[in-house]
Amino acid sequence: MDNKDALKAQIESILFTMGESVEVAKIAKALEIKSTEVRKLVKEIQEDYKKDSCGLKIIELEDSYQMCTKPETYEALIKVAKQPKRQVLTDVLMETLSIIAYKQPVTKSDIERIRGVKCDFAVNKLMEYELVCELGRLEAPGRPLLFGTTEEFLRRFGVQNADTLPTFNPEMIDEFKNEAEEEVTLKSND
Repeated sequence: MDNKDALKAQIESILFTMGESVEVAKIAKALEIKSTEVRKLVKEIQEDYKKDSCGLKIIELEDSYQMCTKPETYEALIKVAKQPKRQVLTDVLMETLSIIAYKQPVTKSDIERIRGVKCDFAVNKLMEYELVCELGRLEAPGRPLLFGTTEEFLRRFGVQNADTLPTFNPEMIDEFKNEAEEEVTLKSND
């Protein structure tokens, strides 16, 4: 095995053994190579994993990498894991999560102002699912908690960082507003 193959094997071992994301800088330090070299080697490993015969992939999360399984292998994994507890994201949870993802860091009162209802249950459930975490406190009276998304959120929704979340089409926003206004008008006429 040449040095390049040995480094790739070591990167794979690190990612496999850690089981969670590992920062590029930590891998570089452990292997005594530059971060740019780590990125180059991971790209090569990712290409190797694109083969249909491979059930693994390496994903990038902000400035880290994580080894995980390909979605097409989930059915077999679930059978072996004997139906792990499934976390269901209801419409309320998705709506709250969307607000947090796009407005982070955000306070509960900001979420409640946008949603128009209390959000304690939804935020607590999202924290339990490890999709949302406390980011600190706002420098304001009462010092309310600030919430944001986690690395688990990035993993589950397949985004690299908060900056790569899908953007809204302004025409769609206007369409949604018009539909909401029509619905309110219809309800008030009843």
